[in-house]
Amino acid sequence: MRTVNGPEGIKDLVGQHIGWSEPHVVTQAQVDTFADATGDHQWIHVDPERAKTGPFGGPIAHGYLTMALLPFFLPTIWDPQGFSMGVNYGAEKVRFPSPVPVGASVRGGFSVDAVEEIAGGVQVTLTGTIEVVDAPKPACVAQVVYRYYV
Repeated sequence: MRTVNGPEGIKDLVGQHIGWSEPHVVTQAQVDTFADATGDHQWIHVDPERAKTGPFGGPIAHGYLTMALLPFFLPTIWDPQGFSMGVNYGAEKVRFPSPVPVGASVRGGFSVDAVEEIAGGVQVTLTGTIEVVDAPKPACVAQVVYRYYV
């Protein structure tokens, strides 16, 4: 865990990779809960028996579930101090280069791309990467934007 002190501390990190999270196992229950929340019950996600005969050899996590792990992992990597709050402001480019099989361990990593001053704080653009542990390609690469207010 990296502690970052205020806007100047974040600005000092531009161009740096700030770290990787501990692994997290993606379970079928997590995938099913995400399917219920989004209404996306496609068989490649929620029907393990049918998914065994599909293109991935078993069920896979939704791409957006994989992306949704970014805000789960970020606070395990850094602790921005000197702010009253932080908010997820959005995402720019998002790609899903490879699937996340149910039961796989994934981890998240972040690099700080840019920091700009905004009224009351800073806007931080990060590249977040979710990778399946020991897989050759990442599962998700997204440029995400957060705002931290003092």
